[in-house]
Amino acid sequence: MKALEELDIRDDLAYTQTHEWVKITGNIARIGVDDYAQSALGDIVYVELPSVGVVANAGAAIGSLESTKAVSDLNSPVTGQIAAVNEALSDSPELVNASPYEDGWIIEVEMTDPKELDGLMKNDAYLAFVKTLAPIE
Repeated sequence: MKALEELDIRDDLAYTQTHEWVKITGNIARIGVDDYAQSALGDIVYVELPSVGVVANAGAAIGSLESTKAVSDLNSPVTGQIAAVNEALSDSPELVNASPYEDGWIIEVEMTDPKELDGLMKNDAYLAFVKTLAPIE
């Protein structure tokens, strides 16, 4: 697992307490798991993707990540319809580890309530939150 000072916590993203990140473009929320989560999970070996068109509800599981250590839910930070999924993860789930913010994005959601973004953390608040968790080895 990465040391705290090695984590890539980005300024242009919002974060959840369950370690998903969100990048907004218009009314589309691109979602993935952050550097902390991918590091804690270890090698990702399978990503369960939802179907395009399915409705995601904020805070609800919409897929899962399986690693050599555990299976973890992927929760949607926002409510809306799944507009796209990263099909590359079907053949290359390790992209979540190698490039969690670019090539390893997981889904895009067409948001129905952008006000839900107000409940997410910006990078400073998220980093402070991570510091309260069990020590990173």
